[in-house]
Amino acid sequence: MALPSLYDKSVADDIIGRINKLTPETQPQWGKMDVARMLAHCCVTYEYIFDERNDKPNFLMKLMLKSFVKGKVVSEEPYAHNSPTGPAFIIADAKSFENEKARLIAYINKVIEKGAAFFQGKRSVSFDELTPTEWNNMMYKHLNHHLTQFGV
Repeated sequence: MALPSLYDKSVADDIIGRINKLTPETQPQWGKMDVARMLAHCCVTYEYIFDERNDKPNFLMKLMLKSFVKGKVVSEEPYAHNSPTGPAFIIADAKSFENEKARLIAYINKVIEKGAAFFQGKRSVSFDELTPTEWNNMMYKHLNHHLTQFGV
């Protein structure tokens, strides 16, 4: 079964509606991140997509990511609770809930603005070229996982 498409405005609006239900006091149902760190964690994906980050895995790490992680990340299968987090996605310092919420919503709107065509043949820092469906699976699944983690 295909995942909902984040390129579809109604799907993106649903995700944004879920984000808007969060408050600075919202507690996770599992895991260690607070809600502001979770929002910042979700933004990392888009920082890479829109070339705002330049840290990249070395050749050996990229080979391992493509061989062992890519299938789990771009498939339709949901993430398990407490799945391992890549080092670049670990948010150690405190974050502003309102700032991170606004950033994440802006990134989701940018995905809508760019559309699926933008993602055709776009290279991932970790996995090389992905299809628009693989990009969508990665983005939607990650957002859904963490919004579910925080009960929305």
